[in-house]
Amino acid sequence: MRQLVLQMGVTLDGYVAGRDGAGGWGLPAEHPDVRAWKVASLSTVGTQIMGRVTYEQMAAHWPDATGEYADSMNTLPKVVFSRTLPAADWPGTRIARGDLTEEITALKDGPGGDIMAHGGAAFVQSLSRLGLIDEYRLVILPVALGNGLPLFKDLAKPLRVDLAEAMSFPDGTAIHVYQPV
Repeated sequence: MRQLVLQMGVTLDGYVAGRDGAGGWGLPAEHPDVRAWKVASLSTVGTQIMGRVTYEQMAAHWPDATGEYADSMNTLPKVVFSRTLPAADWPGTRIARGDLTEEITALKDGPGGDIMAHGGAAFVQSLSRLGLIDEYRLVILPVALGNGLPLFKDLAKPLRVDLAEAMSFPDGTAIHVYQPV
């Protein structure tokens, strides 16, 4: 069975975006070692999943992009979860409109490498609430926002996790990998 992995940037205070849904937090360029870890992480992925908002942002950027990330982002199969998106024009993308748990279970039962969730906030909050995420790969950025869109919201009960891996980088970024207990 394939694992559902969430890999997401998060601030020190637990936000994945500012209140307006935007990033732009005044951080320096990503450290090369962070980039290398993220690219290596993508090499284990067989399918990418995301919500509509993230899909629209990524589909506007990646098809014309080049470089380390672009190859994986453009060649991996993608599933966008949306009841409102009329069509998915980014090659290799299909739209999932069914029940979230049923769709994820079918993906997990399918062939291939891990399934990587990218976001957005409401989508990953739903995945967490439903207990569908098998591993959290949090790229913790050295900034606090004070408000914004949280990674976790409206959990029915506390989410207990075990730390599987932790590393830090010269730019202040830390990566923590957690597995739900």
